[in-house]
Amino acid sequence: MKDFLMSPAMLLLCILIIMSLILFITMGVDKRRAVKGAYRVPERKLFALAFFGGAIGGLGGMYAFHHKTRHTKFVILFPVFAILQLGALVLLVII
Repeated sequence: MKDFLMSPAMLLLCILIIMSLILFITMGVDKRRAVKGAYRVPERKLFALAFFGGAIGGLGGMYAFHHKTRHTKFVILFPVFAILQLGALVLLVII
């Protein structure tokens, strides 16, 4: 158990959780800004957060806030990033 807590898999898991929370919150903030007509979070920033570990939170945010669900780029890339991130985590646990 101690070995797992100090493993690269645990580090990746922590990164995925933190980045997912950040992107989930960012999706909610961007949706609120969209409704109010205020300054928006750039799509490039949303994709960067998803790519660097937040894809699962991004997917959650898309459907929890009904935000960016009609944009093909988001509907395709967020799940692809999530699958790759979860695959990397599984590989680290197996190795």
